[in-house]
Amino acid sequence: MSTEQGSGEQNSAARPDNSPEHPWPVRSIAVKVAQWIDRLGAIWVEGQITQMNLRPGTRTAFLVLRDTAADMSLSVTCDPDLLRNSAVPLQEGSRVIVYGKLSFFTGRGTISLRVTEIRPVGIGELLARIERLKALLAAEGLFDPRLKRPIPFLPNRIGLITGRASAAEHDVVKVATQRWPAVRFEIRNTAVQGPTAVPQILEALTALDAHPEVDVIVLARGGGSVEDLLPFSDETLCRAIVSAKTPIVSAIGHEPDNPLSDYVADLRAATPTDAAKRIVPDAAAEAALLQELRARAAAALRGWVERESRALEQLRSRPVLADPLRTLEQKHDEVERLRTAARRAIDHALTAESTATRHLREKLSAVGPAATLARGYAVVQKVIGKDREVVRSIDDAPPGTQLRIRVADGAVSAAALGSQSAAPRSRAPRKESTPND
Repeated sequence: MSTEQGSGEQNSAARPDNSPEHPWPVRSIAVKVAQWIDRLGAIWVEGQITQMNLRPGTRTAFLVLRDTAADMSLSVTCDPDLLRNSAVPLQEGSRVIVYGKLSFFTGRGTISLRVTEIRPVGIGELLARIERLKALLAAEGLFDPRLKRPIPFLPNRIGLITGRASAAEHDVVKVATQRWPAVRFEIRNTAVQGPTAVPQILEALTALDAHPEVDVIVLARGGGSVEDLLPFSDETLCRAIVSAKTPIVSAIGHEPDNPLSDYVADLRAATPTDAAKRIVPDAAAEAALLQELRARAAAALRGWVERESRALEQLRSRPVLADPLRTLEQKHDEVERLRTAARRAIDHALTAESTATRHLREKLSAVGPAATLARGYAVVQKVIGKDREVVRSIDDAPPGTQLRIRVADGAVSAAALGSQSAAPRSRAPRKESTPND
């Protein structure tokens, strides 16, 4: 255990408990606070001088040192020679680094920083700090283009953060109104330089980001020196711009000016006038574009109609559509030709078959019984009751057999009286052939 802790515990054990019956007097509290503050020792502090009270003939100069990013300040006292002998003239608004020790005045209950050294922050140091902050923010990815939110084509309402009655406000409102007369603004006037600029801008930014009708926020300021534009390179403001839900346009200074807000904003405008042109469309240009698009659409429609009309004309000019009955007529003629050919073929087939039938009939008639009978032959039939049998042998018609003799023109009834065998046919002797024949 350290000596300091041991002494603290001994003092705590020695003093009586604090209670309504044993309250501490004000002097005890003041002394104890002074002792605790005295333990802090000497420290370096950075801030911006907002008040300076340097009276001739006095041994103490009184200053107010304000934080550059928050609405906080600290009372500072120093030897007047520190201010008079400074290498860079100090005035209200100067950024400085001081070295001193906090003191608690028990008589008034106030805290003051008694400084023994003051170092003005020059332009080079400021620029170096901005570069270091720029590298830090870039390493964290806050400059990544993928984080940029798109700017709406026609904002419902534009939030504008700028100085009161400033040229930047006049330029943005005038140019935007000329381009789109129905544009609406939600304006917040703040300090745009000095120690109070960052807190006021942050407050206005938070209010506009929460406004339900604001679609885009513009940070606008005219040109100025590096010191004048320092609030727009403040780390707190840059992180607030990234965290905002509403797209933010940075229009700070002129074209060469590049505060860090330009890098973290969703859109960087070269000037306030350029910001108005980039967030509000030109009504005349949009009307001309609309007219051009309508003309192009009409021309495209007419071209399409003409192409389709030509296609229809080509279809209508085809034979099948130009004369739809021609195909039917051609088919009708073909059917008639086929019918005629079929009829001719059938007639030819019938004629041929008729001729063949006639020839067969004639052949059949020539070899049939009737023709044979016509040549003088007769068919002898034996009558047996109602039946008739053809007599083929003399044995089939013994004497007394009733016969029916059929001739060419009828039949004759007769009876067999007898029979006579036919003489055998003599054969002529066969002549032998010799080799000499």
